[in-house]
Amino acid sequence: MVELNREQQIKILKLARNSIYQYLTSRTLPQTDWDEFSDEIFKEKCGAFVTLHINNRLRGCIGYIKGMEEIPTTIVSLAKSSAFEDSRFPPLNDDEYKGIDIEISILSPIEKVKDISEIVIGRDGLIISQNYRSGLLLPQVATEQNWDVITFLENTCYKAGLPGDAWESDETKIEKFSAQVFGEKELNII
Repeated sequence: MVELNREQQIKILKLARNSIYQYLTSRTLPQTDWDEFSDEIFKEKCGAFVTLHINNRLRGCIGYIKGMEEIPTTIVSLAKSSAFEDSRFPPLNDDEYKGIDIEISILSPIEKVKDISEIVIGRDGLIISQNYRSGLLLPQVATEQNWDVITFLENTCYKAGLPGDAWESDETKIEKFSAQVFGEKELNII
């Protein structure tokens, strides 16, 4: 699993905020300054999510479950998408920008769950798939909602558009991943 230290986390959070601001004001995205992101860890390709909150309420969340590009490039793209392309919300506006709290999740590789006793609340995120339906919930969702494992499984099924008990079916694939989650609020940078 990729583990960013505090300084690296702050760099990535600032990059996300700068990406949102630049797109909001000029409809362009920043070019990655590779000198600033020269640490070897930034060359990793891993899944990631950028989540936006305003007053502790979700305002956007977009991510990739598998790595496609290096971490800084991924974060620039996901920050823009979370702010302006999450279909659950209108594009972020100037007034909202001032109130956003950015949170980033860097994902570990995905593993198949053989038994639900392997799932640890607070550590694991879930992906539930059946036929063409798939739903994903990040590890922090179960903790924030105070869910147990069964409730987490049910809600991941709902996210996939499946009945809550679909996780019990042999046709359903359950996968897990862990994530390093960090945000501006926790690191006191907003």
